[in-house]
Amino acid sequence: MIDINNIGESLYELAKVLFPINRSITGNGVRETLDIIDANLPIKFNRYEIPSGSKVFDWQVPQEWHAKEAWIKAPNGEVIASFAENNLHLVGYSTAFQGKLTLEELKKHLYSLPDQPKAIPYVTSYYSKRWGFCLSHEQLSELSDDGDYEVYIDSSHFDGHLTYADYLLPGESEKEILLSSYTCHPSMANNELSGPLVTIAVLCWLYQQPHRKYSYRFVLTPETIGAISYLAHNLEHLKQKVFAGFVLTCIGDNGDYSMLESRYGNTLSDRAAKTILKQEFPERYQYYSFLKRGSDERQYCAPGIDLPIASLMRTKYGVYPEYHTSEDNLDFISPEGLEGGFQLVQKTIASIEANAYYTINCLGEPQLGKYGLYPTTSQKGSSQIVRNLINVIAYCDGQNDIFDISEITGVPVLEVIEHISKLDAKGLVSMQSEKKS
Repeated sequence: MIDINNIGESLYELAKVLFPINRSITGNGVRETLDIIDANLPIKFNRYEIPSGSKVFDWQVPQEWHAKEAWIKAPNGEVIASFAENNLHLVGYSTAFQGKLTLEELKKHLYSLPDQPKAIPYVTSYYSKRWGFCLSHEQLSELSDDGDYEVYIDSSHFDGHLTYADYLLPGESEKEILLSSYTCHPSMANNELSGPLVTIAVLCWLYQQPHRKYSYRFVLTPETIGAISYLAHNLEHLKQKVFAGFVLTCIGDNGDYSMLESRYGNTLSDRAAKTILKQEFPERYQYYSFLKRGSDERQYCAPGIDLPIASLMRTKYGVYPEYHTSEDNLDFISPEGLEGGFQLVQKTIASIEANAYYTINCLGEPQLGKYGLYPTTSQKGSSQIVRNLINVIAYCDGQNDIFDISEITGVPVLEVIEHISKLDAKGLVSMQSEKKS
């Protein structure tokens, strides 16, 4: 079970269990992953099976793929690439094959990274039938052409299902914040075990909260085709209910914190994430335009879909050299990295939960002393706290939400929330969901 009080270590231990599973866009690896996730939560995700061949917008759900065994044996009998040793050795969705080939013939089916000679690349061929193996460039360079290589791939493609899961955690409002990550990557830790791990940690944290203003929709789905399938089956509801949300990906390493904007970069999701990054991680954050997209924000923000979804990350996908290689392993993520990713999402959500337009309930500046909001003694730092409170009050005119107030006054948004909470407890402010007319 996820321990919310020891989130980093708890998630890292779960990563160790999930890491070896061969996940793909379909198949038992996705289902096994969801089974293990369910076993570590106070709830169970709802699971859906979309039949192969189903039309989902402009796409079609592919056949299910199952790989049992795959290897290459050198002329001397040595196994040089084994699916059992590392599932990245087999190109994702490889067709079955058995035979003997010369090195020249075999190389047409081999993939390596010359500029990262020790890394096994991650290669897939979801929509074109082929077979292949991935190996380090060091291995490839050492292959001898003295004899034939034996190749064996026991895999199958068949009409089955694509599996995705979701869970709706209700709040006081039916308005929803969507958190989405994906379950299709084999044996890579940051991309993509960290996304679903941080997603379920946020679920556990919100589950324990006595009050939630908004409802939360958690989605775990294979990347691209899974998100498209989810949207095809839920779009009308999502467009009516979802007002903010995030794709969580590559969020467990020790690098900088980052976000990728929604299509126009002007949603509440964008404002909240940018504010938290700038104020809470001032020396360690990056913004990326939607033009740099590459994850499921592409699907959620596509024309006609137009959901207000941004992406939250540590080091962005495609930026770190370990990305889509065997070097994105359990050593690349850390308990501290996962906990930091969780804190980024937690603080961003907390700011959205507290966001509203506030109006002060008296004419003129309130006499803070009689409400116990003015210090009775003067000490270093106390004057700035009072100054910040007074500045927050000055812009509680029904025209500014908490992000506006923070930007105008320079008071961090989480401190703005604290001040408004104190004012609310004394009956000094009224809250509106919309700007005062």
